Amino acid sequence: MKMSAAHRDLPGRVLLRGLLAERNQHPERSEELDAQIRSNFERELTILVLDMVGFTRLSRQLGIISYMAMIAEMYFAARPAVIANGGRVIKVEADNMFAIFDGPTKALEGALDILAAFDAINGVVPDDHDIFGSVGIGHGPILVIDDEDIFGCEVNVASKLGEDVAASSEILLTESAFRALNPGGYRFDARQADIGGFPLDYYHFRARLGPDGNDLEIPSRPGRPVV
Repeated sequence: MKMSAAHRDLPGRVLLRGLLAERNQHPERSEELDAQIRSNFERELTILVLDMVGFTRLSRQLGIISYMAMIAEMYFAARPAVIANGGRVIKVEADNMFAIFDGPTKALEGALDILAAFDAINGVVPDDHDIFGSVGIGHGPILVIDDEDIFGCEVNVASKLGEDVAASSEILLTESAFRALNPGGYRFDARQADIGGFPLDYYHFRARLGPDGNDLEIPSRPGRPVV
């Protein structure tokens, strides 16, 4: 079914809500409506999920307003690194930041630049205001709504890796993101985690590789603070 111009011009969230309501009311049309949803919203992208480490500990130690100020500091440090690598910040929820990129190589470089920006901040602020982050990166078809929200399996898995599996300053890639990387240039460890009773294969970033195939030096970073 071809939509009218007026229907297409509605904001994405309203359009999606309407299509989902139609799908619920007319399950016999689910295939047709799913195709419309994919046509309007689905894109193949790389997702970066940044989790700021230490929420429970720091909010208790410093108070929630001080911690919110640190989240703002995280955003202002991370956003230029995302943009410089061709990405776009989609949203910030609590102490998590979600960004999208055209491919995983740009997302990985963006993640490395984010952690480098945190290192620079931590060199000048008091120790109890140091900012640490962990990163999950996924790649695949996702639904992008109004450039301010994203949904998809790889979004969920990247979130799990960044928030629940990665230690402080670690960058973890889903298998799909790892497979879509430009060949060579980086060294990873293959690992597996149990997520909700299911085994999840993922890849732990270790180092950039130089022209000779040896690791380039990456500054050592402290381990994950206790949360």
